[in-house]
Amino acid sequence: MTPEGWGGPELSDPRERAAYLALALTPGIGHARLHDLLQAFDGPGAALVASEAELLRLPGIRPTVAAAIRSASAREARDLLHRVERLGAGVLLPGDGSFPQALRCIAEPPPVLFAQGRLDLLGRPAVAIVGSRDHSAYGAEVCAAISREAADAGLVVVSGMARGLDAAAHQACLEVAGATIGVLGNGLGVIYPAANRGLYQRVAETGLLLTEFVPGERPSAGSFPRRNRLIAGLARATVVVEAAIGSGALITAGEAMEQGKEVLAVPGPITSSRSAGANRLIRDGAKPLLELRDLLELYPEASPRRADPPDREDTPRGRLLGQLGLGPAHVDALSLRLGWSPAETLGLLGALEVEGIVAQRPGLVFTRTSGLMVHRTP
Repeated sequence: MTPEGWGGPELSDPRERAAYLALALTPGIGHARLHDLLQAFDGPGAALVASEAELLRLPGIRPTVAAAIRSASAREARDLLHRVERLGAGVLLPGDGSFPQALRCIAEPPPVLFAQGRLDLLGRPAVAIVGSRDHSAYGAEVCAAISREAADAGLVVVSGMARGLDAAAHQACLEVAGATIGVLGNGLGVIYPAANRGLYQRVAETGLLLTEFVPGERPSAGSFPRRNRLIAGLARATVVVEAAIGSGALITAGEAMEQGKEVLAVPGPITSSRSAGANRLIRDGAKPLLELRDLLELYPEASPRRADPPDREDTPRGRLLGQLGLGPAHVDALSLRLGWSPAETLGLLGALEVEGIVAQRPGLVFTRTSGLMVHRTP
């Protein structure tokens, strides 16, 4: 665990910043060793040019680590800083005022962050919304609804830029001109997956892309679990929409629990493997997210700023709500009237239920509510 309140030295000298970056990116130098080096020497520049004998006197510095430090290059670090600038991005060190406070006190704080976009988002209340790459139509609808309403309430939506529900959360947030942070499992300039190219560009232009991996670094199997601890760390609460057993979304939830953060999960059918992980989280103590109020209660500063526009009658939502305007109806009756399959009807009903527009009665009977769930009770 990082020492409480330690954020690293404030480094304004470009040479010291380059020396710090060279040390931070040296193989075998984790947060604890970097902290010891900065404490033992008068700044990162002095640590970078320390003799082998001086380095070996420090606890935990073995000959291989000392050799790696001795071979670290401040020149290469300066070249990296210039490369980051050419990308239109920046480097955040723990001593910088813009470095997110929330990440200074996690178990393994990042020694350096690379950021492209709006740094002001790092100081705003945030919620992590994550889920499986392989998801159902219901999961996509619910994820988008939660993201839209959270963004409209003034929260920053944080997710991992992966295909599936991560992308759905970012996209829905952008659709309502909300603020979103995409935490990457690779370096800036690498678009992964390739299908997210448009999303990557939009988040970089209007939101924030954040990563601890150097520009150009490709993703690896181990980079995504490392990314997940940052997703959880940036947010006050983590919402898991759909997650199979073994899903990366569950790793994010586990990181949030270890950090003492709130975890909410959207319940799903007990027969669905896509919902097995989320349902298990609820069984093990996560808060079930049954309506957006369950989330907004954790954010007293949240303030929903709009009501949804009326649903057009020629859209699936409008048609379904038009049928419910006739009175409570069973899902089978609604499916018959609309010419849909029961699964399609249930998927859209589930999304509308999360939004607070419809309510379910016993026996799969649904009815319209009087208002949106985003309006909190006093």
